[in-house]
Amino acid sequence: MTTLDHAAPATAPAAATNRPLNREDYKTLGLSALGGTLEFYDFVVFVFFANVIGRLFFPAEMPEWMRQLQTLGIFAAGYLARPIGGILIAHYGDVLGRKKMFTLSVFLMAVPTLIIGLLPTYASIGIAAPILLLLMRVLQGAAIGGEMPGAWIFVAEHAPEKRYGFAIGALTSGITGGIFLGSIIGVWLNSTYSQSEIHDWAWRIPFILGGVFGLVSVYMRKFLHETPIFKELQARKAADRELPLKTILRDHREACVVVALMTWILSTAVVVVVLMTPGYLQKNFHIDPAMALKANAVATVTLTIGCVFWGWLSDKLGTKLTMILGWGGMTATAYLFYLNLPGTEASLICTYATVGFFVGSISLLPVVGVRAFPADVRFTGLSFAYNMAYAVFGGLTPMLVSVWQQRDVMAPAHYVAAMGVLGMLMAFWPLACKGWQAKKA
Repeated sequence: MTTLDHAAPATAPAAATNRPLNREDYKTLGLSALGGTLEFYDFVVFVFFANVIGRLFFPAEMPEWMRQLQTLGIFAAGYLARPIGGILIAHYGDVLGRKKMFTLSVFLMAVPTLIIGLLPTYASIGIAAPILLLLMRVLQGAAIGGEMPGAWIFVAEHAPEKRYGFAIGALTSGITGGIFLGSIIGVWLNSTYSQSEIHDWAWRIPFILGGVFGLVSVYMRKFLHETPIFKELQARKAADRELPLKTILRDHREACVVVALMTWILSTAVVVVVLMTPGYLQKNFHIDPAMALKANAVATVTLTIGCVFWGWLSDKLGTKLTMILGWGGMTATAYLFYLNLPGTEASLICTYATVGFFVGSISLLPVVGVRAFPADVRFTGLSFAYNMAYAVFGGLTPMLVSVWQQRDVMAPAHYVAAMGVLGMLMAFWPLACKGWQAKKA
């Protein structure tokens, strides 16, 4: 271990106190969650209007399949930019402060989102239109790469030790709420305006709203305070001794593996259960699109509730038992849901909502991940491992499940259940359930 490892134990990311959450804690949590909701909304709203964007930002004579492929390629570029943005923002978060980078990530998301809503289309400026769109998506990806790890760490280092899991779970629920907000805006837009109005101008509304609210969130984050742990590090100048990423790659490879594997679980749960399943229901079981989206919306709500519950439970029962219950429940309810399709309308909503609740145990990733690294390099370590793993697994999972589905219609259930089993096994990994501990001299 290097001298960097003499920070406070990772098992106590905030002040080791049994005090309840106070007014200042709730303000920090509320502003952090609001910013995360708006930022995640800005990132995913693109996919809800991908078809319209494809028609507006590429030549009319281009084949439909090519237009769709290029539009989704621009969307994917945001994921590919996550590791770069995450590493850069995290590095300066460990060196200059959590608050500065936490605010910067929202700004980097809000401005490109607003610009997308104001961009001229292909008919106006030709090939420059998709190029500018691609550039904005790259900036959004860089921002989201720094936002989620930064938000988790910022809240964790403010919260009392005995409320640590609840605080992180509540924050994660706010971030997942961005998906729900995006879908609600999409439903509202499609029910308020005609398709021609959406194509002509109304598609810009979600992006302009997201950009404006994001800038408001930037302003509101000025009222947040730097975390106590970083203030302590700054006083000792510990963060300046060595490049954080160098320390991570040399001394904390095990923690990187823990976070990467849990990111695999998280990305599978979100991508398969939340994002892919509505299309899966329509294609394989001929469920009405409105019904599929309604059930998905309910599942997203229970997912948001689940994030808070599983974080809270980790405070009460400990991380190990909570991981076993949460991931075990996801394994069981995945089969309960997929094996009972198509079912009735009531059973579809009920079983989808149930698996959605257990998918909420994704909030255990930040509970484990924040504590897996010492405070000196926590931001860099969590961001590096999380974003690198998400870029790989988040990109490969849809393709893997789609190919597997051709041979076995229950492929989504098998894949999600396998990740649940992996999560249960990880509960017995000391670093995952106890966190990083400084070596005794």
